[in-house]
Amino acid sequence: MIFFHLFLLFSNDIQKPQVPLHTENRWIMDAENKRFKLAGVNWYGFEELDYVPAGLEIAHVDKISEKVSFFGFNSVRLPFSIEMILEENAVSDNVVAANPEMKGLSPIEVMDIVIDSLWSQGLVVILDNHSSEAVWYSLENGFWYTNEYPEKVWIETWERIAKRYKDHPAVVGFDLRNELRNGATWGGSKETDWRGAAIRAGEALLKIDPSKLIIVEGINYASDLRGVFEQPIVYSIPNRIVYSIHDYSWFHPDFQSYQEMKEGFDYFWGFVLDENKSWTAPIWIGEFGTCSNDPNCVKDSSVSGSWFLNFTRYLYEKDIDWAYWPLNGTMANGETRTYGALDWYGILDQDWDKPSLPALLEKLQEIQ
Repeated sequence: MIFFHLFLLFSNDIQKPQVPLHTENRWIMDAENKRFKLAGVNWYGFEELDYVPAGLEIAHVDKISEKVSFFGFNSVRLPFSIEMILEENAVSDNVVAANPEMKGLSPIEVMDIVIDSLWSQGLVVILDNHSSEAVWYSLENGFWYTNEYPEKVWIETWERIAKRYKDHPAVVGFDLRNELRNGATWGGSKETDWRGAAIRAGEALLKIDPSKLIIVEGINYASDLRGVFEQPIVYSIPNRIVYSIHDYSWFHPDFQSYQEMKEGFDYFWGFVLDENKSWTAPIWIGEFGTCSNDPNCVKDSSVSGSWFLNFTRYLYEKDIDWAYWPLNGTMANGETRTYGALDWYGILDQDWDKPSLPALLEKLQEIQ
């Protein structure tokens, strides 16, 4: 049944997760050593031109947080840019119009309020360095550094974040960088070696806060973890590493049967979940999504729908942690984005109030 978490709206005492989280073999566990399955959403916008998540001009942050919890999700991935973290000027009043307490605040102060609000609903947060500059997506840049923001600045920005949220129970993990591509490698020369960079950054963060999960995405747009087979990441603090994969229908230009997709997933990244191997670790699907403006988006009568049904079947059978892209009912302000327009992949409608496609939410609730 859709919205089977209705009871959450009437609870005066939201049950908070037992944090911090850690890993054990292929599983993410809570502080009581019980399985904690991340079943969440992405809420984007901090990484883009206005430095705030979309929707704050339409609805109060607490109402949005309530919706996430109400729909049964337990976690939120918050993308951000390095530019946003370092920006000290106040955000524009119009982009937080429904949240007057945010007016006059810097972007990171807005982030503080968003994280507090999510935690008030028992939701944990994974912070994701989506980009260096404030952009929707950069086809040119695919590394963890750019000319303006070299590796040193990338690590120092993460260290600043780690210090700020060291004592915040909501922040359980750091997704070090989004979708490494354009020549990024797993091993090899230092200029392209994403594995080496992830070790350097992860160790720097664990010195500040050894309680956080360190999330490392695969290469080739976060689709490929084959390098982990021979070169897994091992941090000085054990039980911290989580690998992350992204997948969308356009990753599979030729229609494939479920068996073909399954074999491909097993080869490129699913093997990491094999228990008791030298490379074994949890996998978290940091992004996946389908269109939400047509019922066929979740039916096998369309390419997107067929892919979505096959992919969620794999998630269910393998019992994999995940975060859907995105929660957003409307778009943030970024290149190729129309500010305030309906996000055609979003879970919420344009009013940030109801599901855009109830059948999509129902499918996601089936694998929570």
